[in-house]
Order: sequence, then C-alpha cells, then structure tokens
Amino acid sequence: MYMEYDIAIIGGGPAGYTAAERASENGLKTILFEKNAIGGVCLNEGCIPTKTLLYSAKILDSIKSASKYGIVAMKDPSFDLAKIIDRKNKTVRKLTLGVKARLTGNGVTIVEGEARITGEEFGNIRIHCDGKEYLVKNVLVCTGSETVIPPIKGLSEVKYWTSREALDLNDLPKSLAIIGGGVIGMEFASFFNSMGVKVKVIEMLPEILGNMDKETSAMLRSEYKKKGVEFFLNTKVFVEKNGKADTIEADKILVSVGRRPITKSLGLENLAIEIQGAGIKVNEHMLTSHPHVYAAGDITGFSLLAHTAYREAEVAIHHILGIPDEMSYKAIPAVVYTNPELASVGKTEEELVANGESFRVQKIPMTYSGRFVAENENGNGLCKLITDDEDRIIGCHLLGNPASEIIVTAGIAVENGYTVDEFKKNIFPHPTVSEILHESLYI
Repeated sequence: MYMEYDIAIIGGGPAGYTAAERASENGLKTILFEKNAIGGVCLNEGCIPTKTLLYSAKILDSIKSASKYGIVAMKDPSFDLAKIIDRKNKTVRKLTLGVKARLTGNGVTIVEGEARITGEEFGNIRIHCDGKEYLVKNVLVCTGSETVIPPIKGLSEVKYWTSREALDLNDLPKSLAIIGGGVIGMEFASFFNSMGVKVKVIEMLPEILGNMDKETSAMLRSEYKKKGVEFFLNTKVFVEKNGKADTIEADKILVSVGRRPITKSLGLENLAIEIQGAGIKVNEHMLTSHPHVYAAGDITGFSLLAHTAYREAEVAIHHILGIPDEMSYKAIPAVVYTNPELASVGKTEEELVANGESFRVQKIPMTYSGRFVAENENGNGLCKLITDDEDRIIGCHLLGNPASEIIVTAGIAVENGYTVDEFKKNIFPHPTVSEILHESLYI
C-alpha cells in the first residue's frame, strides 16, 4: 500500500528543509527524506561548525592584540580545545533541533533513510525508502554535495583529513599542509593559524580563492603570510613518505580541493532526468527535464552555497504553487570567513576582461571608514565597486571586517541594477563600516 504526498523532498539540507517548510506552510502534504542528519552538510559539517570554531579563533586573536586598544590582557593567552569543540557541537545540536522542530511544527513528515526514485505510477512518481513505497505528485531533489578527493599519487597511502575530520580533532598538530587554497582551505588555514599551528597552503592555481576577485584575494594572502602561513602557488602535489625533491613537510594533511554534486543512487535514470556537467540540469524555475521533478542546492552543480540553496528552494516551491518567480544568479554573495573577512558579489574584473566587456573600477581603502579605523588598529582592506558603461553597479569586492555583514547592501544594488547616482541617494548610518560603500561612489 502506497503512502501519498503532494511533494517529496529528498535531502534535508538548506534547500530541503527550506522547501519543506514553504511547501507545508502553503498547504502541500509534504514528506522529507534524509539519510544522514537534518540540516545537511552546512549545518552539521560545514557552514555552522566552521564559523563557530572561527569565532573562538577570532576571540583569541582579539585577546592577543588587546594592547593595541589600550587593554591589558594576558601576554600569552591560552585556550581549551576540548571546550571549543564541545561548544561547536552544542551549537550544531541546538540548531539541528530547531530545524526539526520547525519542520514537525509545520506538519512535515520526516523519514530517516535513503530514498530512491523507482519510476511512475498512476500519473505520480514512485519513491522507495527502507522497504516502504510512496507515491508523490512532485519531487524536489536536493541531496547536496560531497568532498572531492583528488587522484594525488601517494595520498591513499597516508592518513589525511577532510573538513569532517578537521572539525572533530582531539589534538592540534604542530604543522598542517592544506591541499587547496579555496574558501574551505583558507578558512581552515585561518583557524589553525590562530591556534598556533604552522600552516602551509598548497594551491595549483596562480592565486588562492579560485574565481574570486584576484586583487582582494592577493591582499588576503599577504595578510596571512604576515601571520606566518606559507603559500605554495602554481604547485601540484604528490605525496611521498620519504621524498627528497621539493618536499613540504607537515604532521597532518587536510584535503580541501572542492565539492561535487551527489547524483548517484537516486534513481534519476528511471525518469530520464537530464544531467549537465556534474549536476542536474534545471531551468529558471528549478525544474528538471521531467515536468514534476525539481532540483535545488549543490546538486545542480552551479552555485555550491547554502544561501543559494535557500533561494532555489523557494523558487521551486513557488513554481509548484503557481506563484510567479524565477531564479536569478546575478547577485549571489560569496564570503570567506577568515580574519579579516573577504566578500564578493557580482562580476569580477577578471571575468569582464575574459568576456571582452568594458567596465570601470572605483576602489577605496577601508581606512576611509572611521568606524573601521576605530575597530581595526593598523588594519587595512579594500572596497572595490565595478560599474558598466551605463554606470550601473555590477560588482563589489570587500576585504576587511565585517565584510560578510555589509556585502548584501552591494548585492541589492547589483541585483536591482542601481546606477551610481541612484545608490548615492541611499543614506548610510554613521559611523558604520558600511559607509565605505557610499564613500567609494565618489571616487
């Protein structure tokens, strides 16, 4: 006997739990399948736990630099790693329970198990999970992504960390080699550097942080070089226990070269769902090649960010409900939660040059903000705005705290196509670091 639902959501990460809430709130009988833990990688092994650890590191950094602000603190502040990890775990548990409570409170049926699409029957889609069968009108696939383990010679012969192991460490290594200088790699470099670990970042590209703005990325790398982090750019890796040529020695290795969509074992082939690149192909409504199957989050392979997943999930549910809406990737913010933070939205100079598009750059040091100077002794940073031929703001790149909190202001300008003159008319509170956006308009 089949259990019937209006929508089945496969995957309980940011896209999945957002979609489940929105669907149930709007009267759809909703079932959510999750084989691991509600909240997905973001809540359990990614965004939240890493930021919790980074905040502890930031407090330690602040204590170390307290004398710059006239505060007498311990000369050599210490930390309790076990308590830092315990606090991280408590934060994750609290938020996971909160998500579950919201879902059940909205009437969502949660099934713990691995769901698989098995075909169609009576005009509905058939799903199998743990020996039970379900018939649903619509499916939203949001199974997220997994860590990529590159085919590095010798890697399988040594013990290495991924982000999962690095989040649950019992002891700190004296030295750490991080393979991959992307967002994940740099955030872990930041944490371990603050904890006193000798960090070495190995990146095969000419600069860290992949497709982000090269100028601010280079500035961030320079900041961490001053803090003692070693960088090896344009460097390919192979692992040898007793190698003699061009050797980088470290007590531990952290592999963080990226993530890839999880599309296997879902039964997508049973509905002939079209794949594009590494992910599921979708249109502007997050609809796949099947008229009743949607996909959102990392599984699309387009923007592997939790906040993108939230919005994609809403767009998918809106389309099912008949609410006019479509997905825009014009202004997706990207943030690196190092200390200092780096944030970006819209076009980069490199992207525009590669496409042969004309543009203008307006940039200003973060020290033009009085609030920034007051709170960042001897700190530097940059605010860069990029405009097109019509003087519309098409990109913004920030280095300096709290870039993560103010990049959304620039993102709104990019998404809505504000011109410089239109943006100038907005009043920013004083004194705030966000005023730097306003100041940059007059350069």
